[in-house]
Amino acid sequence: MWTLPILLLALTILLSIPLSRYFAWVMDGQLKSPGPIAWIEARLNSGKQNWKQYVIAMLAFTAVLFVYGYAVLCLQPVAPLNPLGRGILAPSTIFNTVISFMTNTNLQHYAGDQHLSNFSQIFFILPNMFLSASIGFCALTAIIRAFRGEALVGNFFVDMWRVVFYIYLPASLIIGCIFMHEGMPMTYASERTVTTLEPAAMGTDNQGQAKPQNIIVGPVAATIPIKMLGTNGGGFYGMNSAHPLENPTALSNFVTTFAMMIFPFSLVLMYGRMLGRIRHSVVIYCVMLAMMIGLIWWTVDWDTLRPNPAFTGTATAQNYEIADASARRGRRTITLPAVASLPVEQHLGNLEGKELRFGTSAGAVFAAVTTDVTCGAVNAEHDSLNPIASLAPFIGMWLNCVFGGKGVGMINLLLFLIVGVFLAGQMVGRSPEYLGRKVGAREMKLAVIALLVHPFLILGPSGLFAATDWGTKAESNAGPHGFSQIVYQYSSSSANNGSAFDGLGVTYGFNDNANPAPEAVPLDIGTGLVMLFSRYLPIIAPIAMAFFLGRKKVAPASLGTMRDDTATFGFLLLGTILIIGALLFLPVAALGPLAEQLGPIPFGG
Repeated sequence: MWTLPILLLALTILLSIPLSRYFAWVMDGQLKSPGPIAWIEARLNSGKQNWKQYVIAMLAFTAVLFVYGYAVLCLQPVAPLNPLGRGILAPSTIFNTVISFMTNTNLQHYAGDQHLSNFSQIFFILPNMFLSASIGFCALTAIIRAFRGEALVGNFFVDMWRVVFYIYLPASLIIGCIFMHEGMPMTYASERTVTTLEPAAMGTDNQGQAKPQNIIVGPVAATIPIKMLGTNGGGFYGMNSAHPLENPTALSNFVTTFAMMIFPFSLVLMYGRMLGRIRHSVVIYCVMLAMMIGLIWWTVDWDTLRPNPAFTGTATAQNYEIADASARRGRRTITLPAVASLPVEQHLGNLEGKELRFGTSAGAVFAAVTTDVTCGAVNAEHDSLNPIASLAPFIGMWLNCVFGGKGVGMINLLLFLIVGVFLAGQMVGRSPEYLGRKVGAREMKLAVIALLVHPFLILGPSGLFAATDWGTKAESNAGPHGFSQIVYQYSSSSANNGSAFDGLGVTYGFNDNANPAPEAVPLDIGTGLVMLFSRYLPIIAPIAMAFFLGRKKVAPASLGTMRDDTATFGFLLLGTILIIGALLFLPVAALGPLAEQLGPIPFGG
């Protein structure tokens, strides 16, 4: 039960130490490349950039990715490598998908095996997974240089080259070979026709002959390594990492989970190495690790070790009062009769929506980890988690700094850190400092703006869609669970996570689809805009904040200086994250997962 998470955490912690040293070595330009590779890097190097030039280069590069991605998906019907004749997706779905992969979110309002050709998988999905995943990595590197007091924070295009060529490509090649060994397809073919072991398992044709099974295949082993290493999460198949060809064995599941953890862990230590403050980064690392362990334990305990409440009964009738203006004294009593338990054996916990090839706790562990590191891949149905167990994925996305994505998770934690240092300074009557520099009003404003973008882009759209047909017609369940589906969709979008609670009608499909999902277009546009704004505002503001802070003089340490490499600092940081997170999101948690777990409570009548 607990073997899987313990082994994953132990291996990731062990390997993140040498890998962080390699990352710092690469990003500081100490890796000497062979002649042809060095020549390419030299052509990309147009000189070091200040923070504004770095940000402009990043946004310009992103704009090119958007135009390129839109063109590739629009050309799908006429492009090669499309023997199955995949048509063009609906315009709103193309808009959503291009933004989704451009922002490293990979929220999928389509099913890859049903709606995309191999051409689109190779020339749209694969490049975006490498390039969008590298942007957060580059942004963190620029922030580190700014904190070091450098007026020029590097060259965006050189940093992008180093991340893709020296880090992502070698790691993807190694893991891809493991996946092919485990049976993951790697072919340019689009399908295989096979005869089923059980005759007529796929039905019979008009002549009464048994139909064969058509299995979708493609360059899966090339896509999945960077899907996980880049914490992208977008699946080649609609079932994502629960599909037997995308995640064939227990070993592939272990490697898949490890792959999405290793880079976010390593980047925290890289931060300390590049700043020359490794003990400070170890404190941050321990704070993140404590939160991750807590969320993994919470999910496994409440989902794997406890029964599904949908199958358990109530021995006696229960009465609830709800507000009703037409009733006497403005309250109406609702009686829920006693319900007999269903005859379902639950000694292994909640097995609904789980893929048991990987073990009983694998789905719960994966659900916590994929939202903690903003990957978004899934190997189990999050919609089927016990209600209170689903709080862990929610919390991982709401806090968005439990290691988080590559670079971005560390950037988000810096926002909490600056706020915590400011509050601590106010409580003891001292000027707040970080890295020996005074934190002023400008730095605080930028940190708070970046920090509040996230809850604003979750709570605002969630409330709008929950109160209108845009959400209520799309949800598959009434009451708290349906509300959770909507909130999860926007939490995933704003956190650039990409996982889904599912059950929400979001798929339009091909443009000629006569019966698209209800309200698919508003959800395509709404989540697309949230993904766009939540990706770049929380990156640009911290880069500016780091630059302004880094240009200040370092104050000499004194007896009153709060050290940033102690357990006290760690508890301050942890408390800041948990208190701010609770203030922002506890009410919406009470209306969703908590209301469902503690129910049945009538929600909305």
